[in-house]
This record gives sequence, structure tokens and C-alpha cells, in this order.
Amino acid sequence: MKTMISLLKNRNYLKLFLASFTSQMGGTIGITALMFYLLDQYSKQPSYATMTELMLSLPTLAVFFLVGVFADRLDRQLIAKNCDWVCAVLSVLLFFALVMDVMPIVFMLLFLRGAVKSFFYPAQSSIVQGILNEKEYPTAAGLNQMVASLFVLFGSGIGIFSYWAIGIEGAILIDALSFLISGMLIHFCNISEDIRLPNGKHSFKDLKILLVLSDFKKGLIYIKKHKLLLCLVSGFIVFGILNGGLSVMQVFILKYKLSPTNYEEISIILGIVFGSGVLAGSFLASSLSHKLKLQTILILALLTAGGATIISSLVNSVWLYMICTAGVALAIPMINVAIGGWIPKIIDPKMMGRVQGCINPLMMFSQSLTLLFIASFYPVILTVESLFWLVGGCLILIGFLYMLVLPRFSASSVNKTANQIVDS
Repeated sequence: MKTMISLLKNRNYLKLFLASFTSQMGGTIGITALMFYLLDQYSKQPSYATMTELMLSLPTLAVFFLVGVFADRLDRQLIAKNCDWVCAVLSVLLFFALVMDVMPIVFMLLFLRGAVKSFFYPAQSSIVQGILNEKEYPTAAGLNQMVASLFVLFGSGIGIFSYWAIGIEGAILIDALSFLISGMLIHFCNISEDIRLPNGKHSFKDLKILLVLSDFKKGLIYIKKHKLLLCLVSGFIVFGILNGGLSVMQVFILKYKLSPTNYEEISIILGIVFGSGVLAGSFLASSLSHKLKLQTILILALLTAGGATIISSLVNSVWLYMICTAGVALAIPMINVAIGGWIPKIIDPKMMGRVQGCINPLMMFSQSLTLLFIASFYPVILTVESLFWLVGGCLILIGFLYMLVLPRFSASSVNKTANQIVDS
């Protein structure tokens, strides 16, 4: 608790924390409203809802080799705030596209917004790493999870209510306003130059194609040589599958199996249950991060989330499904806190952007493949239950894999660090 209070007393971190909350809450409202709008208007084409999520993840693959290099070579604060402001403009254009009911433009704007947002996360993560010390990383990861749980808890419900009360256009305008506020908060952060520009001053003109490709290659080599980091980064493939599956399959199982007539109302309750579970899990994960090894937390959380996901596909009652969903929600923050608290400890700050630039596209690639898979084969070939089996099985598989390799790699990493200290 003391660490959390000291974090929030850090004005730069507080502004970044509020910016993250504002951006995520608004984004959730807009996308949630858009998904339900598409399910209402095109109920015989569930692939439209999947395509909405796909247009947010697929763009990362178009700019994956640029985002990390930009975060390490250009002003990180400038990148983060401009990403928010450009997203605000794109949301306004999305508003007009929805008013005119031109779906190809809607999906195109979602794609562009996803591409711009891809540059935000490596820059923001690098700034946070720079303004905090090593002991604060797990606590910061826990606070990030609280942000995530709050917008899951309230965002989906507010998104649905916004859709009912002010329509899809009003929800998208709230989306735009949230990005604007987030950008302003980042703008007023006072970040030192060594954090914003750890590799020295560079202009956009300096980033020639050969330099970009060379820097991206250095990031890949850095990950490859660090076995523990490589192991953790590889797990993001499964986390992408989890994100892709959860983004659509919970709505699908309500609409097409458990509660076809009132799935919207049940979705609000489910959002509250899921958000409450993530919020409780955030506090639990923050507490456990100071008592257990991060690898232990990560493995237990993966096995718990995978088992609960599979069981949730087998129940025929909404209330039993909500109990299983609460189990998944409780475990997800532990995964993120373990990963989020571990990775900044083992990465050179000068390489943080490039490493994040490799992590995000890897996760988005698997998320995009999952959504493409669902859009192509559901409901023609796959049942809604099989989607849960796929996601749950992958989580359990990576949990057992981590159980075998993480203790060895973790010990090797500690010994390597100790030797480096002695040598220095």
C-alpha cells in the first residue's frame, strides 16, 4: 500500500495513470457500442462484430517494424500524446462515416486508428519504465490492472447505456473526447530528456529505412539472446489468443446459447461480474507480487484461467457461466502483473521501445489470427463451445510449458546479473 501511495504522489506517473484510464474507458465505450450496433443492424452477419475487433488488432502487423524504433529514437512523450490526438480526429471521422452508414469507411477508419494506437504503447511503457524504480514495477502493473478492471467494470455497461440513450454516434463522440483528454494529460507531464530521448536526439528525417530495419533487427537479437525474455515474449502468442477470443466469444455465447432474447441486459451484468473479478484480482495480484515469485503467480494464473474458460463452455446456466467468468477474471490480472512487473526489470531502458515493438505485434498477430479464424469458421464449422476449448486449452498448455522452463531460465538470468555486477 505504501508503494502504491508513493506511486500516486509521483505527478508524472499520476498523469500517465489518468491518461491511460481516460483513453481505455473511452475506447471501451465506443467499441462496445459499435459491436452492439452491428449485432442489432446486421444480426445475421456475426462476422461484422468480429471484423470490428479485427480492425483494431490487424493494423499492428502493418507497422510492427516501425513502432519500437520510433519509441527508442524519437521523443517518447511526443509520440504518446500525438497518438491520442490523432485517434481523436479519426473517431470524429468515424462519427460521420456511421452517420452516412458507409461500412467500408467505418472499417478503414478503425484500421487506421489501430495503426496509430500501435505507436502509443511502446512509447508509454518506455516512459513509465524511466520514471519508476525497479521495486515499483509490480505495483505499477497492479495499478494498470485496476485501470483495466475499472473500464471493464463500467465501460461495457456505459457503452451499452450510451448506445441505448444517445445512439452509436454519441458513443463515438465520447470516444473522441476521451482521446483528447488523454493526450492533454500526457502533454502536461514533465519528463526529463534522458527518459524521452534515451538514445539521443533524432529527427524523423534521420530514420532512414536501413536504420529502421537495423534497429528492429537489434531488438530481435536482444530478445533472442536473453532466454528468459524470449520465453516470456513467446507467451504473448497465447495472450493474443485469449484477447481475441474473449473480445467476441462472451457476446456470442450469450446471444446464441445462454440468453438469446435479453443478451444485451445480461452482458451488462456479465461486464460488472468480470470487472469486479479483475478488480479483485488486481488487488490480490499486487499483494501476492511481494510474497510469491512472479513465475509462481504467472503459472498458477494461467492454469486457473484456462481451466475456468473450458468449464464455462460446459454450463447451461447464465449464473454458472458468470461464476466461471469470475474465475477467469480473477486470474487475468495475475498474469499481467507477473509479466508487467517482470519484463521492465530485465530490459535495458535503451531497448525498451524495440522490445515492446516486438511484443505488441506478436500478440496482435495471434489475436488477429484468432479473430480471422472465428470469422471464417464460426458458426459454419465451429460451435461456440469449441471457441472456449481453444482458448482454455492454449492457456493450460503455456502454463505447463512455463512450469518446465521458467525456473531454469529465471535462475540463469539471476546468476548472469550477479556476474555482471561482480565484473563491474
